[in-house]
Amino acid sequence: MYALDISGAAWEGAPGTSPDEERVEIARLPEGAVAMRSSLDKDTVLRYTKAEWDAFVLGARDGEFDLR
Repeated sequence: MYALDISGAAWEGAPGTSPDEERVEIARLPEGAVAMRSSLDKDTVLRYTKAEWDAFVLGARDGEFDLR
C-alpha cells in the first residue's frame, strides 16, 4: 500500500448540487485513474484505475446498479 498524493486534485461534484449537501466527488488523476470521495468525509478517498473506472461507468450506463 502507498500514500496517494491528491493535494492538487480538482474535485468535481454532480451538476446542480449544493456544496453544502452530501454528494459524491470525483477527481481525475494521471493515466486516466479516478479518485472518489464523499463531500462530508474528504479524508476517505477511493482510487480506481482507468480500467476499473471504465467498467464502473459502463455498468452504471447498462443499469447494473439499478434498484429493483
